[in-house]
Amino acid sequence: MRYLLNVVLIIFFAWSGLSARVIYVDDWDGGKAGIGLPEDPFRRLQSAIDQAGHLDTIMIMSGRYESISYSYLEKLCGNCEKHQTEVKASRGFLIEDKGLIILGSGQDSTVLITNAGYGVLFVNSRGSEISNLQITGGVRDFDGAATDAAVVARYSSLAIRNCLITGNVNRPDSIVVGIGGIMGREGAELTIVDNRIINNGWDGIALYRGATAYIADNVINGGRGAGIGITWDAVATVLGNRVSNYWKGIGSFGDTRVICSNNIVFDNLGWGIIATGTSHMDATNNVVYHNGNCGMAIWSEECTGRFSNNIVAENGWRDEWVCPCVGIWNYGRLFNFDISYNNVWNNKTGQYRDMPDYTERKGNVSVDPKFADTDSFTLAPDSPMKDSGNPLLTDPDGTASDIGVFGGPRARR
Repeated sequence: MRYLLNVVLIIFFAWSGLSARVIYVDDWDGGKAGIGLPEDPFRRLQSAIDQAGHLDTIMIMSGRYESISYSYLEKLCGNCEKHQTEVKASRGFLIEDKGLIILGSGQDSTVLITNAGYGVLFVNSRGSEISNLQITGGVRDFDGAATDAAVVARYSSLAIRNCLITGNVNRPDSIVVGIGGIMGREGAELTIVDNRIINNGWDGIALYRGATAYIADNVINGGRGAGIGITWDAVATVLGNRVSNYWKGIGSFGDTRVICSNNIVFDNLGWGIIATGTSHMDATNNVVYHNGNCGMAIWSEECTGRFSNNIVAENGWRDEWVCPCVGIWNYGRLFNFDISYNNVWNNKTGQYRDMPDYTERKGNVSVDPKFADTDSFTLAPDSPMKDSGNPLLTDPDGTASDIGVFGGPRARR
């Protein structure tokens, strides 16, 4: 069955014109290097990467593929106040100056063990894709300025699909920051879809310095930092993700622009969704549930945006840390947000703080949303959230939108 799938993929890529060659990698023993054919595959993944041409396809068979950790000196820092800051990092697998389609045989069968801070590093790599495999075993760099992650992309266009990114947690006690899931750096253009980013040591997904990304339908669970952090001047569309068990959920920082819709943000320690800096956050049809402090926060006098059609409920189960235990908090004092058609309900110390009480104003309510369950957050048949949302945000069938994750034009069905 595995080889039949490979044949189908080869035919597809050949027909589509996306790839000049298909190169095979397998972790067979025997001491041979291999030449990339099905009957004589490369034994080392980096050898296949080095030998591949632009837009070749690398098929990685079931097995464990371990990288050597190489020193990697950067002249630019992704997340320093001064961009021109030298950073001492390490890298595992390197794809540079070419685009490659890298396909595994399954999340549980093709395992890349990176042994490095920048686990799989794409540099000047246009048209790349990595999918259907697991990336694990990262080792945190001692330089705290390094943007360590399982996947790091700089000046590249890259799709990351159906990957399991997990277990990148090796960190010396002297370093506060850990290893993230995916980091988009200078000029990166990312498509991040249908991945599981679970139990890593820092942000699930972070964008810096002119990166752009479409981030959709991922499970991002268990880590430190933020589940999804959009920083500096990055731009992102964030749709249909599940973000849980981080310090913080989804945030727009710096001078970023973010569309944040139909996400489930729950069980994080601090805030669920935040807008700060001079960023613009358009957050619609999210469920923000049972986060440790506040549900949604406006954390700057200069950020702008819209919170509409969201359910913000049951937040505030731990002592105050980054914000009060309320539904929506306006720390910025100057109010530059449209707050409309939300259900802000049963948050520990109130629904709104440092702003007018919007209950029964601009379509906002404070009622039990009546979820059918608190896993999918499907609405019960008698939920008052049905057909009661912002009239500007109709459901896909053109009817009045539901409030919550299954409403609005971007709703997953």
